[in-house]
Amino acid sequence: MLLRTVGGHKQVEAARARRAVDAAISTVSSLGLTVDDAVVLSDSNRLVVRLTPCDIVARVTPLTHFASAELEVDLVTRLAQTDSPVAALEARVGPRVFVRDGFKITMWTYFEPVQSRGLPPADYAQALKRLHAGLRQLDFTTPHVMDRIAATQRDVANRDVTPELADADRALLADTLRDLGRSIVDRRAPEQLLHGEPHPWNVLDTRNGPLFIDFENTAEGPVEYDIAWVPQQVVERYPNADEDLVGLCRGVVLAIIATHRWSRGDQHPSGGRRSGLAFLNALRDGPPWPALDEVTW
Repeated sequence: MLLRTVGGHKQVEAARARRAVDAAISTVSSLGLTVDDAVVLSDSNRLVVRLTPCDIVARVTPLTHFASAELEVDLVTRLAQTDSPVAALEARVGPRVFVRDGFKITMWTYFEPVQSRGLPPADYAQALKRLHAGLRQLDFTTPHVMDRIAATQRDVANRDVTPELADADRALLADTLRDLGRSIVDRRAPEQLLHGEPHPWNVLDTRNGPLFIDFENTAEGPVEYDIAWVPQQVVERYPNADEDLVGLCRGVVLAIIATHRWSRGDQHPSGGRRSGLAFLNALRDGPPWPALDEVTW
């Protein structure tokens, strides 16, 4: 058995990652499918591993993970019935959540990425529009965007969660989340079910077109909140978006990400404290806030 890591990132303690991969391998093997190789595609708050030659993508999360794997599987199953652009669950396994060795494991279809191009902004915008249309068809209970803002405010205020935040930065994040949250509510924009984080790292550019993954932060709110996660060229091609509301939501997105980067035990493979400083600096510069992909470190 060969375990390889794409990109060289090892974001969780090695023994835990090994246990997560072993849980995925043993689960797939118990279904009568062959696994000779495991390639870690992502290792942050969940481990994503491609298993071959059965060619299944397993997403493995601790049982204590904040998001519900069952709800994500249910949502994606329903979205697939609306012809929405989502990466499908593995048909040979079905819409199931497996529990093994302290982990929850879901099985997904592997899609070979298109290597010869970047995802065209028009295609990205059209896929996001189709996704929103599919989400509007579902009766599905999720938290509200304001619930996520409130949870982030609690993390900012809790020095046990964000112990290394300087007082001035803590105040900046608290003020930004409070003021922009109020402004978003005051606009009284139409609301619907959202992806929650449809940024470029949650979109696969495949031969089947753009496909969205990772619905663990699904929320109810204005579509502009989703749009605030995408590049500016995509925003410009999304029809009838309230650009002022997108701008407010962008400030919230930057504050949410900055808080995560300063949280104790943050495991996201995105530059750690360096990226945390970059997002704080973007907030300090004030509006108009940059798109997520424009923040560099």
